[in-house]
Amino acid sequence: GGRTVHATIVGIIVFTCTFVGALLGMWLRAALPGHWLDAESRDTVKVGVGLIATMTALVLGLVTASAKSSFDAVDTAVKQTATQLLALDRVLARYGSETGEMRKGLQRVVGARIDMIWGQGSSKPANLDPMTSGAALGEERIEDALRGLKPHDDSQRALQARALDLTEAILQGRWLAMTGTGASIPVAFLAVLLFWLTITFASFGLFAPRNAMVVTVLFVCSLSVGSAVFLVLEMDGPFDGLLKVSPDPLRYAHAHLNQ
Repeated sequence: GGRTVHATIVGIIVFTCTFVGALLGMWLRAALPGHWLDAESRDTVKVGVGLIATMTALVLGLVTASAKSSFDAVDTAVKQTATQLLALDRVLARYGSETGEMRKGLQRVVGARIDMIWGQGSSKPANLDPMTSGAALGEERIEDALRGLKPHDDSQRALQARALDLTEAILQGRWLAMTGTGASIPVAFLAVLLFWLTITFASFGLFAPRNAMVVTVLFVCSLSVGSAVFLVLEMDGPFDGLLKVSPDPLRYAHAHLNQ
């Protein structure tokens, strides 16, 4: 999907910049005059880079927490919607035989919603606009049919009111599909983070000896940082990419509706 391609490109850019920065630091070590790399200079550079590394850790932590918070919020909302769907189906069943067609329609709408967001064989949702999708129109028709019911007693009136409350909550949840696709991590954050990481790795190479083990360690560190940024960006899109909110709660609800 587009989210995965974007995250992969950014991850590769982070890996490349940090590793090239480390190699550039090694080259500077050989090119600079010896007195530029004496103990006093080394201590000053370490203090400055330590400050940059601390700021980098804080920014990366904030970005990760933001993406994880958004992902968890959508995941919780999907589970809550599944619970509300099952509750709505049972309320309709208790109301009476008049709601038989509504229960069948509800099952069809849920199936359409699952296919729209997690479409089989597709890594990218087909249509997440809650105002134009067929599933959204079906949900609204069910609400209209509920309002058209004519309760015969207090029990049915209470069940109708409960069903309308649940339907309204489910209709509000349809906006998750739209809001969950926008990136919450600003490009400026990524640019600043990349700049700081490159400086930090350049300082590593500046004071590191030139041997295969050091180059290998710096390569692995750069790969790890790039992978971390890749995973954060993947998690930033709950319905797209490799890391997606699970559709299992809604699929379970779909399988147990109208029973």
